[in-house]
Amino acid sequence: MRTTVPVGICAAETWLPESVSAASDAVEAGRLQARQARALGHSSVPAAGAEAPPDMAVQAARAALKEAEAAPADISVLAHAWMYYQGHDLWSPPHYIAREIDASNAFPVGIRQVCNGGAAALDLTAARLVAEAGEQPRIGLVTTADRFAEPGFDRWAGDYGVAYGDGATAVVLRAPAQNGDLLLRAIVTIAAPELEEMHRGEDPFGTAAREHRDRVDMRATKRAYLRDHGTEPFTRANEANIREVTRRAVAEAGPEASPRYALLPRFGRKTLEESWRPVLAEEIDAELLDVGTETGHLGTGDATAGLAHLRRTGLLAPGESALVFSAGAGFTWSCLVVQNPLS
Repeated sequence: MRTTVPVGICAAETWLPESVSAASDAVEAGRLQARQARALGHSSVPAAGAEAPPDMAVQAARAALKEAEAAPADISVLAHAWMYYQGHDLWSPPHYIAREIDASNAFPVGIRQVCNGGAAALDLTAARLVAEAGEQPRIGLVTTADRFAEPGFDRWAGDYGVAYGDGATAVVLRAPAQNGDLLLRAIVTIAAPELEEMHRGEDPFGTAAREHRDRVDMRATKRAYLRDHGTEPFTRANEANIREVTRRAVAEAGPEASPRYALLPRFGRKTLEESWRPVLAEEIDAELLDVGTETGHLGTGDATAGLAHLRRTGLLAPGESALVFSAGAGFTWSCLVVQNPLS
């Protein structure tokens, strides 16, 4: 999406629980091999206790709205993205979040695009704000939240190359942008739906969650896919789409937004070193930043947490830009271009 009206990021927050899950404990319990822990590169990841994911999102949203000095009643759209169980079987988390923060005029909508959900929510929210933009700024709120709780999910051994951390994020967007906002210059997403089988495997369609196994096991479905197809289809698509999403995002943002930094997805160290860093080093002259060593993969929240990192750290000097990457099952790859304007 090329933004035809300036879209501002006026606030972004990440909420993390105080407690953590240590990789050493997973190794000691036999859930994770020592070499796998070293490949992931996370000594620990945040692990929520009794906090329900939507309540985590509410806390992040309240902090972001306070930072933005925005009234909940002014929110026109509230998009909530999640990957894993939100606490009830048949229920709308975004409506709960809207109720809890008093966003009485918002259109609450749920986004289910697995790990890339936060980026998709930003894309769709920004597009709606641009379509509605007039003399008065339109406000949108994007939230994400996931808690990868046992026994249904093993955050250390449920997937390859990724450790899952609990947390929530919230981003306040407005269009047109105002002074003090970071600019969302472009969002590009590319899909490869021929790879959806990697998270389905050979399992027949079930009638209820975890009917085939007592816990989520993405390793099992990926092993089934690799038995039938080998590694080449995913490896080829992953490299090609990282390149393409980067090229298109930089082109859409324009030469004035040449990136100074690139925030990588919050994947394990080995995955980044083998699949992301070499490709991006050939595509862009930007410093590649792994900002997820202490959080692990935040489910749907990698892109939105990246925006919070840029605002919190003040990393971008006036005129500088950054790319923020996200990717997830399906598969989809997203690249956001964010700029700190000169004035």
